[in-house]
Amino acid sequence: MARSTIESLLDELEEMVDKGSRLPLSRGRATLYAEDVREIIGEIRYALPQECREARAIMADRDQILREARTEAEGIVRAAREKARILASQTEVMKLARQQSSELAAQTQQKCREMRRASSDYIDDLMKRTDEALSRSLSELRKTRQSLRASQHTGKK
Repeated sequence: MARSTIESLLDELEEMVDKGSRLPLSRGRATLYAEDVREIIGEIRYALPQECREARAIMADRDQILREARTEAEGIVRAAREKARILASQTEVMKLARQQSSELAAQTQQKCREMRRASSDYIDDLMKRTDEALSRSLSELRKTRQSLRASQHTGKK
């Protein structure tokens, strides 16, 4: 009985609570099958590490993007230096070469900063959404757990 997300498991748990047998005079309390609830909780525990692995994979992707950006920037800088060296062989051209080299280096640095910023923003957004999803899931799990505890305490009285 494999499930894809923690959200779907929480939805199923919520559905169980909604469909549970209502206890008379108990203000909305319901009876649930403990084994079914335990099974879903076990699946949630199993799914949490998967979502953590996915977050790590996102971080690895970000690191790969940054490495590629650095490599590309280094290649651009090498090309700019080579171009500057060739242009420097003539006196009039030397001044132009320095100017173009500086501009190219500045452009390269700007592009590298933009790529880093874009990849960091992308990763931050993904991590934020993952964090929010995990927080919602944890909140729902805690609410369900409290409901279960409350129903157990009322059943003992």
